[in-house]
Amino acid sequence: MSLAMRGVGDVSGVDTILADLGRHDKLSRLAVTAPISRHRDNDFLDSGRQLNGAAAILSLSVLCDSAIEHYRGSFHNRAMYAPLIISAMTLAASLEGIANNKAEQHPGRDTVYATAGLVGLAGLGFHGYNVMKRPGGLSWLNLFYSAPVGAPTALALAGALGRCAEIVRGTEPGATAKILRHPAGELLSAFSALGIWGTVAEAALLHFRGSFHNPAMYLPISIPPAAGLSLWRCIRRASGPRVRLARTALRATAMLGFAGSAFHIYGVSRGMGGWRNWTQNLLNGPPIPAPPSFTGLALAGLAALRLREREQGHG
Repeated sequence: MSLAMRGVGDVSGVDTILADLGRHDKLSRLAVTAPISRHRDNDFLDSGRQLNGAAAILSLSVLCDSAIEHYRGSFHNRAMYAPLIISAMTLAASLEGIANNKAEQHPGRDTVYATAGLVGLAGLGFHGYNVMKRPGGLSWLNLFYSAPVGAPTALALAGALGRCAEIVRGTEPGATAKILRHPAGELLSAFSALGIWGTVAEAALLHFRGSFHNPAMYLPISIPPAAGLSLWRCIRRASGPRVRLARTALRATAMLGFAGSAFHIYGVSRGMGGWRNWTQNLLNGPPIPAPPSFTGLALAGLAALRLREREQGHG
């Protein structure tokens, strides 16, 4: 019945129409917001899988690097087998986490990651002891040619990032992901930035040993530090321009990791005999598995930015 037929004084028709419009508007809002909410809740799973990927790259780097370095050391200490076993387990757990579509923590992966962190810290202690027991103690010569501190640190980082991945994946929909009672995006931004700067320090040390004979050797001490700084600036305020700058710098750092391995492969080929003498040149040339550590940490930084955007409500 039309309003004209009901008359101006009859408002029941108007009430009915307004009620119908209100129900229709409510259903429209639900239809619009439901996909957005589902997408935002999937951020935890996607960020967690991205952190699993970062842990996978770091553990693969440690596995290959430790295998070469400890083989060169003839495995004179049986503890030198531990990082190979644990890094292989961490790699397997991380790959399983990437393939797993369930937004929940996995106790098996959690255990492997925790073990990797502990073994990495123990290896850092062993390598530090190896440096200090040499004649001269803490000196440039011993830092150049004794056991590198970068590999066990990378294993510890892989374990820590894997644990963070599990925490983020297990966050309830609509909640804020927290690690050690802090927003996960803030903590991971700081952690990834510090990890990048630590890797820069190791690259600077080894490239200084090589006298920076190739101008490309300056890239790891220029691009990644800038990426770490731009990521650090997003800890307190992740504004749009800051996030875009950090994301661009982190992507460049990720690509630099793979480019670094290509440069190191070329460096090995320049040894006497080239790849025909790979058994010697691979042991004594630049470490091919080391540069992808930048890629893993950059991937963790990108996951942190994604969480920071969600935490500030403009992701």
